[in-house]
Amino acid sequence: MSAPRLHCLMVLSSAVEGVSAQSFIQAYTLASSNFSIQLASPHGKNVEYVQQDDNNRRWFNEFRSKASSNPIAFETVDSARYSALLIPSSPGAVHDLASNTELSQIVNHFIREKKPICAIGSGVAALCCVMSPDGKSWGFKTYSMTGPSVFELARTQEFFSLPVIVEDFIKDHGGQYNNSEMDAVHVIIDRHLITGQNAHSTLMAVQNLTLMCAQKFPLSPA
Repeated sequence: MSAPRLHCLMVLSSAVEGVSAQSFIQAYTLASSNFSIQLASPHGKNVEYVQQDDNNRRWFNEFRSKASSNPIAFETVDSARYSALLIPSSPGAVHDLASNTELSQIVNHFIREKKPICAIGSGVAALCCVMSPDGKSWGFKTYSMTGPSVFELARTQEFFSLPVIVEDFIKDHGGQYNNSEMDAVHVIIDRHLITGQNAHSTLMAVQNLTLMCAQKFPLSPA
């Protein structure tokens, strides 16, 4: 009999700008080998996986046939049930996660309990939701982290219409931002927070999440 698995909550954007297909596949595949995964999105809405190609389109066709591919609503999440929080690179995150009050309650639980949080690329914008009621204090102030650089975002067509620029938000709200060259694999770990600069950093970030959980929540052998 195998040891019980830890539960991981995977937060996804349901905005039309979607979730990076490649980042999701890498994050889900690696995490599911170590965790029991529950997907969650705003109001449990369906997720658009963007930048698909012929290879990963077949993967998604098979994935969508499973009941586990349907996300639950943030409002129904019991945060105490989960040992880890994972947010893959999601271009839509700046639109529906960065100011989501239900997600803020979930992330605040992980901050209070110092449970591992992993946010990758454009998914780092989801962490912007953790503001105090007066809007003056951010839950991740003083944390060192990375995320998409201004230069990486400037290459996108929607750059000038983005409601949140992650690099600027982190710096303006007391966080310590650091980045490497564009498209480089770059991961920062500070306390229980793991951030990856871009979608290319997905595997490295999730590997560190797995190691962090193994250290924090050692499972007894069956």
